[in-house]
Amino acid sequence: MSGLIRNEDVAYVRENTQIDAVIGEYVQLKHAGGGQKKGLCPFHDEKSPSFNVNTTKGFFHCFGCGAGGDVIAFVMKLDHLSFTEAIERLADKIGYQLQYEESSGPSRPTVNKSRLIAANTAAMEFYCAELNQAGAAQAGREFLQKRGFDKAAAEKFSVGFAPDQWDALYKHLKSAGFTDEEMNTAGLIKEGSRGSYIDRYRNRLIWPVRNISGDVVGFGARKMASDEANPNDQSPKYLNTSETPVYKKSQLLYGLDLAKKEIMNKRQVVVVEGYTDVMAAQLAGVTTAVATCGTAFGDDHIKVIRNLLMDSDAFSGEVIFTFDGDAAGQKAALKAFDDDQKFATQTFVAIAPDGMDPCELRMAQGDQAVRDLVARRIPLFEFAMRVVISKYDLNNPEGRVSALNQVAPLVGKIKDASLRPEYVKSIAGWLGLEIEIVNAAVKKVAGKSHTPLPEAPPSNVNLKDPILLLEREVLKVRLQFPELVLEWNEIEQSAFSYPPYQFIRELIDSNLTTSILDVASAASPEVASLLSELLVEPVRIDGEVSERYVGAIISRIREVALSRQIAELKSTLQRVNPVDEAERYGTLFAEMVAMERLRQEQKVRALGESSV
Repeated sequence: MSGLIRNEDVAYVRENTQIDAVIGEYVQLKHAGGGQKKGLCPFHDEKSPSFNVNTTKGFFHCFGCGAGGDVIAFVMKLDHLSFTEAIERLADKIGYQLQYEESSGPSRPTVNKSRLIAANTAAMEFYCAELNQAGAAQAGREFLQKRGFDKAAAEKFSVGFAPDQWDALYKHLKSAGFTDEEMNTAGLIKEGSRGSYIDRYRNRLIWPVRNISGDVVGFGARKMASDEANPNDQSPKYLNTSETPVYKKSQLLYGLDLAKKEIMNKRQVVVVEGYTDVMAAQLAGVTTAVATCGTAFGDDHIKVIRNLLMDSDAFSGEVIFTFDGDAAGQKAALKAFDDDQKFATQTFVAIAPDGMDPCELRMAQGDQAVRDLVARRIPLFEFAMRVVISKYDLNNPEGRVSALNQVAPLVGKIKDASLRPEYVKSIAGWLGLEIEIVNAAVKKVAGKSHTPLPEAPPSNVNLKDPILLLEREVLKVRLQFPELVLEWNEIEQSAFSYPPYQFIRELIDSNLTTSILDVASAASPEVASLLSELLVEPVRIDGEVSERYVGAIISRIREVALSRQIAELKSTLQRVNPVDEAERYGTLFAEMVAMERLRQEQKVRALGESSV
């Protein structure tokens, strides 16, 4: 599609998209009263929620990192989309057909993210249909059946099959209107030895990978047994989509689109190791199971999970890792121990006694066994420490001391200081040492750490000054409850003494035909950030914002502005000679008297309606 999206379409999408519904797909939001919701910011790491959403006005702002804007800005920033791509995605969500205008400027890119998602979706449908065909797909069906997955399970997870043909998908998508560039950029095809395009996946069982919003962004593909028996076939057992504009494996968790609501409701996430483990766990009733997509569990995955759990010092939840019982699984657990320090919530480990993964456990012992595996979880701290201790011979003093020296740093890493004494006691019991000896070793290690210095204040302006707080409050009610601010035009032009507040007042007065946030963004990022703060920051009153409260603070800011003007008039009068400039003196004096009368009226009104 060519041309620019019509302005009226952009406005329609912005106004008819529920911002909390969109953000709620990525962040768990809690009601904060007055049309406000709060959660952990998805754009930076934080322990306490400072990310605010004004559901009434459709804006968000993080008071920690300064990110803010409307629903379009959120989607652009989080999913790394262009403005056009964000509008197209949101329009798809609300089922709105966009109209494009012809443009004489540079043409739009031939490939955009919405087209890549559409190509992936069409490929998924093709693979799903192929799984039910006769021939090579039988091997795929048998693979699923042997692992306890029937046709309904395959359909639930949209498992499909890539036929053993060079260009079956290519021809299918080509006939559906997708270009070579779109298919290649999406990672669905590749260039063959003869220069023509061929399918990337052939004779493989296919799992579609969706992002948190449910869009198909890539695939995981498993080679069939017949291919594994071929000595000339050097392709990997599992083949995943390479990095594309929509597929970022470090940010994706397989099964999250199905599990996210349960994760938020139960405040639990179970991290398993593969696609079939996710299927087995979710079908067995562990509906919070997810897995990484061919990569190690890392910082971006942690950020995604923390946002869903609303993982902060003020809330609790649990992250449960399932690992194989072998050396690789133990190594993964120790890696997870380090990652645990990036969670505020407690982490656990669930390992079957015989080392089976959830898929194998379900096949051998049924659904209940998988649920029991998760229920028998043990704290990750304990597991990691036992793994370290198991490497030493505790039957001699040297082994016990060596084990203590290795396990003490793990205790020192536990961010919850109240847990450390309990693990000191446990380690003393495991090693057969006195508690005092273990405690001394832990303290010695902990003493080597240091606490980073706090960052300097961002500005020397005291925004907590009562007058600036009043100015801020008036702007907030004007932006969030304009229908209650009946006397806005009567507020003196000098009422806002802080220049950024005055600039926003001028924006409000300019009767903009476009989004005020767009204009602020064009002016400066700082002004845009401040504006988004004001659009979501709760009004400083308990209960409902009323006309009485608004009238009181309007009167109060007018009183302050008039006092400021009266002080300047007095200063001017002192410099005027009442004899030589009698007429001017009289005019200024009369103006000051009238202004003082108006100031007293505003003072009485402010005190009579509310104390601010």
